[in-house]
Amino acid sequence: MENETLRCPWGDVTDELMRGYHDNEWGKPCRNERKLFELLILEGAQAGLSWSCVLRKREAYRAAFDGFDVAKVAAYGDEKIAELLQNPGIIRNRLKIRSAITNAQAVLKLGGLSDFLWNYVDGKPIVNPWERQEQMPATSPLSDRLSKDMKKLGFKFVGSTIVYSYLQAAGIINDHVMCCGFRGFRGKR
Repeated sequence: MENETLRCPWGDVTDELMRGYHDNEWGKPCRNERKLFELLILEGAQAGLSWSCVLRKREAYRAAFDGFDVAKVAAYGDEKIAELLQNPGIIRNRLKIRSAITNAQAVLKLGGLSDFLWNYVDGKPIVNPWERQEQMPATSPLSDRLSKDMKKLGFKFVGSTIVYSYLQAAGIINDHVMCCGFRGFRGKR
């Protein structure tokens, strides 16, 4: 029997969706504008909920939000908001839906997310030396600063905890524990 690659405790689950997210996405540096926008919207949607819940709704979000096309989402009006509020495939929270539109508008004004985000770390991911998942913080000085700056630029649902989680998801912060075989993305695929 083939040896199984060690994972972070939260990714070492029988849930294939969560395991696949851990193994193939979480902590892996992302510079793709559409993907960064998608992660921003999904992290904001997660507020008060579990990531597992949001991940199960991801495909419905992609369909409902035009594949996370920033320009299209930025142009949504009241009719589209009403439609989204009736969509059982997504989290039907008016504030979260409005924040997606507001955030799309902020991204357009900014000219994109990739350069903006990666400039905070001089283009290189922060790789933290955590031995145990319990050592991972919910926020950091970086997420505090970025959250404050994003709020000044008009972004919504970007508190420090959400931003820290977003930075992890986008691979700007790599918080795979030291023993995780996916820490450097050399694990089994």
